[in-house]
Amino acid sequence: MLLGMPLLSLVIWLPIFFGVAVLLTGDRNPFAARWMAFIGAVLSFAATIPLYTQFNLASVGMQFAEMRPWIESFNINYHLGVDGISVLFILLTSFTNVLVVIAGWKVIEKNVAQYMAAFLIMAGLMNGVFAALDGILFYVFWEAMLIPMFLVIGVWGGARRVYASIKFFLYTLLGSLLMLVSFIYLYLKSGSFEIVQWHLLPLSLKEQILIFLALFSAFAVKVPMWPVHTWLPDAHVEAPTGGSVVLAAIMLKLGAYGFLRFSLPIAPDGSHALTGFMITLSLIAVVYIGLVALVQTDMKKLIAYSSISHMGFVTLGFFLFSAIGMEGALVQMISHGFISGAMFLCVGVMYDRVHSRNISDYGGVANKMPMFAAFFVLFSMANSGLPATSGFVGEFMVIMGAIKVNFWYAFLAASTLIFGAAYTLWMVKRVVFGAVGNDHVEHMKDISAREFLVLGTLAVAVLAMGLYPKPFTEVMHVSVNNLLAHVSVSKCGADCAWPSASSKDELK
Repeated sequence: MLLGMPLLSLVIWLPIFFGVAVLLTGDRNPFAARWMAFIGAVLSFAATIPLYTQFNLASVGMQFAEMRPWIESFNINYHLGVDGISVLFILLTSFTNVLVVIAGWKVIEKNVAQYMAAFLIMAGLMNGVFAALDGILFYVFWEAMLIPMFLVIGVWGGARRVYASIKFFLYTLLGSLLMLVSFIYLYLKSGSFEIVQWHLLPLSLKEQILIFLALFSAFAVKVPMWPVHTWLPDAHVEAPTGGSVVLAAIMLKLGAYGFLRFSLPIAPDGSHALTGFMITLSLIAVVYIGLVALVQTDMKKLIAYSSISHMGFVTLGFFLFSAIGMEGALVQMISHGFISGAMFLCVGVMYDRVHSRNISDYGGVANKMPMFAAFFVLFSMANSGLPATSGFVGEFMVIMGAIKVNFWYAFLAASTLIFGAAYTLWMVKRVVFGAVGNDHVEHMKDISAREFLVLGTLAVAVLAMGLYPKPFTEVMHVSVNNLLAHVSVSKCGADCAWPSASSKDELK
């Protein structure tokens, strides 16, 4: 309890409350809207801290649980709870929201209240996705969070913002419809929308495969996995900086989280049967999308493709069915939240001064913005997987897990260390180093105190996680082992035929 309210309800509804309050200020007083949004974001982040400090590392159950009847005729409840997997993402969401509000302080000059309110409301809805333990409650939060992001891209985005926002909305909405169908089927089988009860529901292999594929349609689009990834580069390029940060840092993680909360525990046999399919798509994302990033001329598009490649590591780690692989994937998700958010913020800093994202319009930025250049190079190195940064930890753990399963999985996954360095450092070379490229670069000014605060905070997070990841891994350890133990138990007995005989051995 905090301030007399249950913690999870507080971290969901507090930012939404402040978002509505900011929205009601309208455009009459942008100064008040900014400060109200900042106070709301900070208080919302502060409310998440007890979730970490009071978290019981030894417990395998859901913690901080809340249960209230909602739609009793269909046995739908307002049921919240977190485990060692979901709690870290609520912290990441609220932390990122504070930085987004600060980053947009002076950049957004029109419709300030609406802009700030959209991010506060979106943060509360995303926290709801990570905390929901009822299928319908999860679905409501999952769909509702699309609305503020749709508006952020469509109102404050670039020249092709309408196309990008509609494409983003349609891709994610259509995928979610099949997820809803699978939820209804599970309700008819169990008589409940309780997600934990679905984990225990005995299902035939055919049922599990069909449910897995229905859920895959929603989660793969959100990750996004190849080949349903094409909405992401458009959304990133057209979105304002804050929208790109939230898309990369949080929204992509929701799809990966869905695999852990739904696909693997509800359809363990189906997950094993489709392991080859999932690993193939993951490795294509790592290798092929890495090569696609190499030829990009737009910095935001390059970082967007980089995100798809790095998220391929995440899905690969999940379907290795080993503790080190799954924990590495979760570490990669959190690390990617820091690094990708920082990279998009760096591009935003340059765009605010030159109004261009094209690599060819820069050159020699370090001569005029040495402090900014230091941050940009640090985040670029982390994006390349440099040891002692957070980008290295998750990738190393996933590669270690992959090599125990199949050498070629590890070999192809490790290629990201080459491709990632190639496309990221080549961009840095052309943008940051060398002689001053043109008059626009000549007149660029180094980062302000506000920009230094945002980038400096993320730099500390990237280095701290890279040097000492234990505070992150120890929280997820028990929950990951519990999930793997659950996935190792067949729900359809002798009728199931897992293609990989070593799947269970990887749990040892």
